[in-house]
Amino acid sequence: MQLEKTLQTLCSLPAVSGFEEQAARTVCALLEPYCDSVTVDRNGNVMGYRSCGRENAKTILLDAHLDQIGFVVTEVLEDGFLRFAPVGGVDPRMLLAGEVTILAEQPLYGVIACLPPHLLKAGEQDKAVPVDRMLIDTGLTDAKSRIRVGTPIVFGQQPVALAGGQYCSKCLDDRAGVAAILLALDRLQQENSGLHCNIAVLFSAQEEVTGLGAQTGAFAVQPEYAIAVDVTHGKTPDGPSDGVFELGSGAAIGVGPNLHRGLTQQLIRTAKAYDIAHSLEVMEGNTGTNAWTMQIVAHGIATALLSIPEKYMHTPVEVVQLSDVEAVADLMAAFLRTFDGEVRG
Repeated sequence: MQLEKTLQTLCSLPAVSGFEEQAARTVCALLEPYCDSVTVDRNGNVMGYRSCGRENAKTILLDAHLDQIGFVVTEVLEDGFLRFAPVGGVDPRMLLAGEVTILAEQPLYGVIACLPPHLLKAGEQDKAVPVDRMLIDTGLTDAKSRIRVGTPIVFGQQPVALAGGQYCSKCLDDRAGVAAILLALDRLQQENSGLHCNIAVLFSAQEEVTGLGAQTGAFAVQPEYAIAVDVTHGKTPDGPSDGVFELGSGAAIGVGPNLHRGLTQQLIRTAKAYDIAHSLEVMEGNTGTNAWTMQIVAHGIATALLSIPEKYMHTPVEVVQLSDVEAVADLMAAFLRTFDGEVRG
């Protein structure tokens, strides 16, 4: 599997929370070579299952969320202008003059209107414009017949490779996690090594708004164990020095009260045994990821969290280091290669 090519495919798929159907079809095709069965449930979750063939074997669930932040059309005005609302955690500071794709029956190009500085009133330059006052300009004279209220919208930027093995795109949160799981499964398949536990895969819907996908998907599987794969904050010169991770530092292994200590320790031991680059991410409470959601499903699921450092989260220009995606994949593959369903603290 070529990681960069897979990321390009994944990051080009539109999947605003609640509108994951189109992406789900393509992701099913990417997952099928590694699973005995792949389905899409009524909530838009992509779910795969691979049996180890052992009687009474336990199941471990690998989760990464498929959805992305975006927008939805709230009103179609005259002269091709649209009013819109955010879906998920969107920062209005970075929206003005941005390019977007309106996911009508035929995708349409638009730009978020921005007053030039010459027309701003005194004091307005330093204030963020609320999203409900912004407009998307499509330039269409027939916008009302082509765009409906409720139509989803995504950032228009396309994936691009940067220098030094970095990769830039919208929705790397969490397509990078999806790619890491696919790469881990590819590693296991290439090694043709036998498994001692069943593997369930969940590419979950609606993480950015409700956590619905992880909750219903995990309930459908009811595994003994789960590993959530997501992104965490990458270090930048203008950012904080604490709670962030250098790009290129490998997998960030979550450590905290809601994460299963035995499973977490076993992942740490695996990383050390196989010399996989990693660091520890101390999390005092709610992780803000599907790990928090899945652990309380049914009778409780022993859950761990692996994260990929990412710069500029929830923007059109998120950046990851490809080697960090590979480190997370390598750690999962090494862990699954020997995991027999028993956690040893």
